Order: sequence, then structure tokens, then C-alpha cells
Amino acid sequence: MLKVSILLFTLSALLFTGCVNRRGISAKYYNDCNEYYDSKGYYHKDCDENMIEYEDVKKVFRTKEQKPTGNVW
Repeated sequence: MLKVSILLFTLSALLFTGCVNRRGISAKYYNDCNEYYDSKGYYHKDCDENMIEYEDVKKVFRTKEQKPTGNVW
């Protein structure tokens, strides 16, 4: 419960100070992304880091505490 309340407080504070974009919350609305093809023809897209990435938030809620198995004494 404490984690959820801290997360909600942090997200609400960042919503008023940051910009929400496709990948998360950042200081700028548009991310500066460098898109290029390397010498082998593979496509690369390097973007600036966001303050909060949506993928990181999803990982926090997906992780479940593992119950110990076997003898725990």
C-alpha cells in the first residue's frame, strides 16, 4: 500500500512538472531520437531517456513476491 501511494504521489507531481509522451514522462514533449541504418542495413533508433518509462512502471506492477519453497526454517 505504501509503494502504491508513493508511486501515485510521484506520478502526480511529475504530471504537473513534466510532459507526457508516447514512451513516458519527460521534461520535453518531443524526444530527440536519432534514427539511422548501420553498414549492414539494420535500423537503429536511439532516443533520450525519460524521467519515467511506461515499461518500467509496468514491470513494477507485474513482479510478484516469490514464496520460499522447501524448508524455510
